[in-house]
Amino acid sequence: MSECVGNVKLNYDFYSGADLYSDGKVEDELLSIVTNYEEEKYNGIIAREKRWPILYHLSHIRQNIIEWYPFNGTERVLEIGAGCGAITGALAAKCNSVTCVELSKKRSLINANRNKKYSNIDIIVGNFQDIEPKLPENYDYITLIGVLEYAASYISNAEDSYKEFINIIKKHLKPEGKLIVAIENKYGLKYWAGCKEDHVSAYFEGIEGYTHTKSVKTFSKKGLDNLFTACGMKVEQFYYPYPDYKLPLEIYSDEYLPKQGELNNNLINLDNERILSFDEAKVYDSLIEDGMYTEFANSYLLVVGKEA
Repeated sequence: MSECVGNVKLNYDFYSGADLYSDGKVEDELLSIVTNYEEEKYNGIIAREKRWPILYHLSHIRQNIIEWYPFNGTERVLEIGAGCGAITGALAAKCNSVTCVELSKKRSLINANRNKKYSNIDIIVGNFQDIEPKLPENYDYITLIGVLEYAASYISNAEDSYKEFINIIKKHLKPEGKLIVAIENKYGLKYWAGCKEDHVSAYFEGIEGYTHTKSVKTFSKKGLDNLFTACGMKVEQFYYPYPDYKLPLEIYSDEYLPKQGELNNNLINLDNERILSFDEAKVYDSLIEDGMYTEFANSYLLVVGKEA
């Protein structure tokens, strides 16, 4: 079973008939917005509504995480966990084809409607474990933007869901293919300063080792490096989106790290209350002076290749 929304093709062969993951009624609002308004109207709607889900799902700033990347236009991309399509359009504009895998039909319809002008997007709706055996093994890039932390939801009954997830995914890359991964740093400075952990809305849950959480976790920089190494892959480049990967305004690299005085936009947990333990800008300056910024960046963007 399939349908087309504009030029976008949706495949429901693997859809169970129920959306098991949802933000609730706001997704109906999002579908109405993207169905009835062009993209250039989104910022006005965001300003009027003043609500985090509207900002998060519709802001063009989301695309900054990938829009700069030097694709050459010939790439086949697999986007796992495409959600409401905030990143899909940027990929479609820069690459040859984009195949999206998304559990939710409602989110896939939002994606299709907002990106309906693109003829190089296919969305497969359903559980990743059901879809994965049918996917080809020749993608140039596979993106995990806000996805790796949920590996336990994608892969069940595995001793280590994170390693199993990566080992399954890497089979679908060409030999020279790359993973592009965006994820929060469990030791991000915002968590020490008083922000709740993004996924479970609890203070200090990540930096205390997720002692009360089983279904989701993030990693440190070293933890990510070790994870991919254990899967026979190599992190080729770390990048540091600021303030974070969700709404990135700058993306730093090891070749160009922030300078003292640059990191002043730190009140960014717009979906949760927070405390203010200290002045993050001053602490960032101290970390930068001591060469320790990369360990405490709020988010990471990684390019990962198959290790020879």
